[in-house]
Amino acid sequence: MATAPSVSYSMTIRLEVPASGTSVSQLTTAVESSGGTVTGLDVTASGHEKLRIDVTIAATSTGHAEEIVEKLRGIEGVSLGKVSDRTFLMHLGGKIEMASKHPIRNRDDLSMVYTPGVARVCMAIAENPEDARRLTIKRNSVAVVTDGSAVLGLGNIGPKAALPVMEGKAALFKRFAGIDAWPLCLDTQDTDAIVEIVKAIAPGFAGINLEDISAPRCFEIEARLREALDIPVFHDDQHGTAIVVLASLTNALRVTGKAIENIRVVMSGAGAAGTAILKLLIAAGVKNAVVADIHGVVHAGREDLVDTPADSPLCWIAAHTNPENLTGTLKEAVRGADVFIGVSAPNVLDGADVAAMADGAIVFALANPDPEVDPGVARETAAVVATGRSDFPNQINNVLVFPGVFRGLLDAQSRTVNTEMMLAAAQALADVVTEDELNPNYIIPSVFNDKVAGAVAGAVREAAKNTEASVPAV
Repeated sequence: MATAPSVSYSMTIRLEVPASGTSVSQLTTAVESSGGTVTGLDVTASGHEKLRIDVTIAATSTGHAEEIVEKLRGIEGVSLGKVSDRTFLMHLGGKIEMASKHPIRNRDDLSMVYTPGVARVCMAIAENPEDARRLTIKRNSVAVVTDGSAVLGLGNIGPKAALPVMEGKAALFKRFAGIDAWPLCLDTQDTDAIVEIVKAIAPGFAGINLEDISAPRCFEIEARLREALDIPVFHDDQHGTAIVVLASLTNALRVTGKAIENIRVVMSGAGAAGTAILKLLIAAGVKNAVVADIHGVVHAGREDLVDTPADSPLCWIAAHTNPENLTGTLKEAVRGADVFIGVSAPNVLDGADVAAMADGAIVFALANPDPEVDPGVARETAAVVATGRSDFPNQINNVLVFPGVFRGLLDAQSRTVNTEMMLAAAQALADVVTEDELNPNYIIPSVFNDKVAGAVAGAVREAAKNTEASVPAV
């Protein structure tokens, strides 16, 4: 699949060129002939003989950007100056900061914000610990916790390398839901240690967002923390993904005129995201689902599952899916399926596989940056196609979910997160797309749609008030 230039690989190159002649047009030609895109061209200084120009380009990769820079360097009469990677510049010094809500202008302010006045507030909380939600930042704070073991598609890169992602997550919490989120990157990948650390820091937060922790450890960590803490614990890689997939599927089924209880769903991927998606789809009414992993279709008789503990995630999948007891490969399973959902690896299907699906097929190819099947090819025969990418229609993106979910949980002062809340969030997100707007290329709203976070938060808040005591989480 051809990759288009992306702002993720955006460079600004400072150049000096002759004031006369064709040098400026040569710059644009050099970039475009190299497969890049000129996104900005600014004259920053001018003289009789020379112009200083900042050219901003988009490339497809770091290597591609470097090739473009070298091509510009080779233009006769052009002098190359500073080259700035705009993505790295955005991360210099970090992307978030702490700010005081009250100015500290004089001794009186200092006495109330800090000592001695703060002691009165401390004693009030000591007498009634629930007042911490009312009198401290706890009421609006979420800890974004990772061990760096499964960061994006980069793998086990460790806590320091994971920090830019967690900072970004915190920035999105603030931007879309007004929540103060704090990145906590733990220098351990021991399950017991992670559980104990999060338990120890929990008094300062009203919610825990687990992020980029590898399977199967993430399942145990989440389950143990939910059992131990009196605040909601939400693993976004699992449940955020599941909610936005269900919302997207809800609207894709509206487009195709199919009912959720009648469809056959085939999934590629049995990790954290795949398992959570599957459980939420079943809770929403899917009755016929088949899951495939690297070893093929998951079924109870598969050789590698015979000696696997019965409470393992893979055995749970085997016990709750595949009612027709299919065996074989993903390509075989997808024939005649109504829906394909991929959370696995690039290029596991091709156009012929999509063409072999049922009429009105729905394809969610969510591996990033390279999907399970080329979206352009899938669109030739599928009725609806969605990806995790921003350069195709129907981007399935967790930022549509987690800010609103936590806003609702915090507003309701919820002590847990459960299946009914997730189902409510998915329905609310789907309902943001009106009947007039709905079409095969618009089944899910933009992340910048200002209705999204509020709609999701409201639905979660109501579900939390009505059901949190009685409905277990999936």
